[in-house]
Amino acid sequence: MLARTAITPPSGDGWAFEIKWDGVRALAYLDDGLRLESRRGEDITRRYPELAALADSLDGHRAILDGEIVAFEDGQRPSFQRLQARMGLTSDPVIQRRAAEIAVTFVAFDLLYLDDRLTCEMPYEQRRELLAGLGVDGPCWQSPSHHLGDGSALLEATRQRDLEGIVAKRLGSIYRPGRRSADWLKVANKRQQELVIGGWMPGEGGRSGQLGSLLVGYYDSTPDEAAKLDRAQQLVFAGAVGTGFSNEELGRLTRMLKARARLDSPFDVASPRRRGARWCEPELVCVAEFREWTRDGTLRAPAYKGLRDDKDPRDVVRET
Repeated sequence: MLARTAITPPSGDGWAFEIKWDGVRALAYLDDGLRLESRRGEDITRRYPELAALADSLDGHRAILDGEIVAFEDGQRPSFQRLQARMGLTSDPVIQRRAAEIAVTFVAFDLLYLDDRLTCEMPYEQRRELLAGLGVDGPCWQSPSHHLGDGSALLEATRQRDLEGIVAKRLGSIYRPGRRSADWLKVANKRQQELVIGGWMPGEGGRSGQLGSLLVGYYDSTPDEAAKLDRAQQLVFAGAVGTGFSNEELGRLTRMLKARARLDSPFDVASPRRRGARWCEPELVCVAEFREWTRDGTLRAPAYKGLRDDKDPRDVVRET
C-alpha cells in the first residue's frame, strides 16, 4: 500500500501518525526463515544478511511485515545516501564487507499476515496492536509506535531532528496491497520527487568524460491510467540535477549511464535541446530534493539524493 502526498497533516481525531523513514520499502516474509521482497517484487534477502535472525525473534510466529530498510547515521537519523552503499549488490564478499561497515535496520510498520490469517482486511489500529504484540525489537529490527492525533506536533518534531517527515494513516482503514490510497498521506519536511533519468550532460574541464548533471523526467500517467485511455505513457522532461554527488557516486553513475546509452532522446514532452547531451535508456530512478516547481514545469534548485532500485520507472509520475 502506498501513500499519497499531502502538504499538511490532516486534522481531526480519525488519524494516526508515524515517522516517515528514509529508506527502501520491503516486505519481510517470516516462515522458517526470512525472505525480503522489494517493492518491485525482487528477492533482496541476500543483500541484508544481518536481518536473517529476525525470523528467530518472533517465537515461532509466521508473519508478513511491511516496513522500510534504513541505514542510520550516528545511530539516530536515517540516511538514504548512506544506504546507497548497500543497494544493488550481487557479490557475497562485497555484501559481507559492506554489512560490517554500514549496518541496516528493518523498521516494521504494518502486519499483513499472522499465523495462517490474512490481516489486510482488519482496521489499521488492530493490525498495529497485533504488530506490537509480536515484540519486533532487536539489534537490527524495530517497530516504532504510532501517535494518535496532533500530526502537526509530530511533524515539527521530525523537522527539528532533520527527519524526512511523517505518514498519516486513517483509523479504521484496511490495507490495500499495491494501491496508492488517500487513507495514507505522506507529509515531507523537504520537497522530494522520484525521477527517471533519461540522459546526462558531461562535466567540464578535467571531468569532460564524467557526469556533470542528470537530465530527468517523469511519466504523464501511470501504466493503469494510460491503459484506460488506450494510449502510451509519455516521458516529460523535468530539468537537470547537477548537485549532491560525491566523487564516488559520480563515477558509479557515469558507468551505469554509459552502459545504457542510446542515440536519441527518450523524452516525449519538452525534450531538452542541449548541445553535448548524452541520452540513455530510461531505466534508472533517482530521488531529488528541490525548492519548488517552476512555471515551465521544471525543478528549481534540485539536488541529487540517490538512486532507487525498488521503483519501476514506469510508475514514476509527478507528485502533487
